[in-house]
Amino acid sequence: MALDPARPLVVRAPAKINLTLDVLGKRADGYHELASVMQTIGLWDTIILRPAPAGEITLACDMPELSGADNLAVRAARLIGETTGERRGVHIELQKAIPMQGGLGGGSSDGAAILTALNRWWDLGLSAQQLIDLAARLGSDLPFFILGGTARIGGRGDIVTPLPDAPPLWLVVAKPPVSIPTPAVFRALTSVDYSSGAATDALAAHIHAGTLPPLDDATLLNALEPGVLRDYPAVAATRTQLLAAGAPCVRMSGSGPTLYAPFTDLAHAATVHRATRAAGGQVWLTTTVPGN
Repeated sequence: MALDPARPLVVRAPAKINLTLDVLGKRADGYHELASVMQTIGLWDTIILRPAPAGEITLACDMPELSGADNLAVRAARLIGETTGERRGVHIELQKAIPMQGGLGGGSSDGAAILTALNRWWDLGLSAQQLIDLAARLGSDLPFFILGGTARIGGRGDIVTPLPDAPPLWLVVAKPPVSIPTPAVFRALTSVDYSSGAATDALAAHIHAGTLPPLDDATLLNALEPGVLRDYPAVAATRTQLLAAGAPCVRMSGSGPTLYAPFTDLAHAATVHRATRAAGGQVWLTTTVPGN
């Protein structure tokens, strides 16, 4: 059904986790070749789009430091307008719930949500692949969020192959009290940290079959995690805290620092969530969510 561009539009931008993250090696362009299974989760930023005068793109955020013109939401709105020749303006109101610099893709999800929402709101008629191509011009994580759900990621993050929705999981998500710059994590990689992609291939095969492998550290590999645990004691301490609370498996999402523990049983997840929350820090109990 067509949307009325004269009326405000409310959209949600979900966070993501990396169920696997293999780093295959360094590319000629300076990026790293990745293989990952990514999954959207029920932790959301909320966006309201309001009509604005022609050519005017503005942003208000509940975190004022994010309200500048470099925000990915603003850049996405400008890019889709420039690409299509659309001159209508938009005022973007952004309420953040996804922690910043957490490895959960919040900024990327916001940008992708703007591309998808404006394509619908303004009835621009761009295909999913055209939106993915635009998203790739803004950053490596954005293409995944055009589709969301469960997907296999390749290249530098810009090759997105949808997978069937993975069997649902409960998640305890915890953000250690530290910020980690993603470029520094990748710069610290050596050939010892590179992996074959077997963990991602195996998990993708399970998901195609409608199953999940054992939820343990052997199957949910993140090649970036060992270096982060070594160099950032706060991340290692939060991981130990989750394990002590009863989590059978704890993995890092992306380049961190956020960690997650997956569960098939709500009662078990809730027990770990309560114990971790009682110890202090940022922690959420949520679920995996399907795609668009």
